[in-house]
Amino acid sequence: MIGPLDHVGIAVRHLEAALARYRRLGLAPEAIEDIPAMGVRLAFLAAGPVRLELLEPTRPDAALGRFLESRGEGLHHVALRTPDILLEIRRLRDEGFDLIDLEPRTGALGRKVAFVHPRSVQGVLLELVEVPDGPS
Repeated sequence: MIGPLDHVGIAVRHLEAALARYRRLGLAPEAIEDIPAMGVRLAFLAAGPVRLELLEPTRPDAALGRFLESRGEGLHHVALRTPDILLEIRRLRDEGFDLIDLEPRTGALGRKVAFVHPRSVQGVLLELVEVPDGPS
């Protein structure tokens, strides 16, 4: 099962500047984290039951760095929860979706994540996030 919505990822060039602006909206960071394997530094902001994830590239060759160079700041991805990411990866592959990850990787907050290519879902990068059933 996929869903509900976990977070919305927003690409930013400068995390601290973006955080200052979002603080003025009344949104404070819950967590700030570096993920060297993905080349990103990120912050989660509480916005009701769904969080915003601000993402800054830490190196220009990272996928996020290339995204910013071609598209600029803005919506990067939509993340949906699943209690069993391996099951969903297999199911989506069998359904013909183009997957970026055939195996989950470690994402923010130590959770398992995998990405579905935008060409499979109307131009939106979709992130699957493994969150066990129950409150998170």
